[in-house]
Amino acid sequence: MNGGKPGVERDRREALLALAAALRPELHRYCARLMGSVIDGEDVVQDTFARAFVALDELCAVPQLRPWLFRIAHNRALDLLRSRATRVAEPIEAALEIVDDSKADAVETLMRKEAIETAVSRFAELPVVQRSVIILKDVLDEPLAEIAALLGISVDAVKAHLSRGRARLREINARTDPFPDARIASANVVRYINLFNQRDWDGLRALLAEDVRLQQSMHPPRSGAADVGMFFTIYAKSEGLWLKPAWVEGREVIAVFEHRAAPKPTHFMWLEWREGRISFIRDYRYVGYVADDARLVLASDVRSSGHGTKL
Repeated sequence: MNGGKPGVERDRREALLALAAALRPELHRYCARLMGSVIDGEDVVQDTFARAFVALDELCAVPQLRPWLFRIAHNRALDLLRSRATRVAEPIEAALEIVDDSKADAVETLMRKEAIETAVSRFAELPVVQRSVIILKDVLDEPLAEIAALLGISVDAVKAHLSRGRARLREINARTDPFPDARIASANVVRYINLFNQRDWDGLRALLAEDVRLQQSMHPPRSGAADVGMFFTIYAKSEGLWLKPAWVEGREVIAVFEHRAAPKPTHFMWLEWREGRISFIRDYRYVGYVADDARLVLASDVRSSGHGTKL
């Protein structure tokens, strides 16, 4: 502990909690694109705040929270990318073109629009430094000097990576099919959805394994069938919710709509199964920004061969 007064430590934590609520969507936009996955991005965001709370107790001086949190998130994401051996090293000297950011002309505006509309998964095809620069500048509109400080490189190097990253992103978008094909929903997911839409909460609880675990962002994890069973009690209070099978990032998920005719889901959840029972539930109800960034595709109807609908 830093030996500071309890009131100071309380103020730090309250400031971090307040900033967490405001900054989580922005941090997720960065982490999701850096990781190439909305799901992995949210894991990094959660880990960032967990690490921040621990580190805050050890700091003698209160840091500027926003850049500090981005630095923690950035370093954590890079650690995970290195562990997967997916990081692509690119010397700064290899970026030869220097962009002129003295004015936001039509081309500059177009580049930002393209980056914002690019699927999260496609950013993974860029080298990591280019990826970070593109996200920070074109998606989050960060100043070049702050990007340079976060990445530990010069402003000119930031400009160089920005130019090359934009060119590569255009190439990637030109050759990639923007929407994946939908797949048929599994029998387990269809069963879960039917029980939920029928409001058969006891039937859903019967699907839980005894050692089932539940994880919801911004809430403590639950474990065990009795504790996780409360998950359905909470959902039972929300009338009109409607579930549909879907896919995101190659993972089968369950899209949650505010009502049956809603045009897009508010969030999604995914389940893990063991011998026909649910062993794990990951629910994104309290972090709707994850669904906002997801390229979520409704599952195909087993009675047809058509594609699903991009949401």
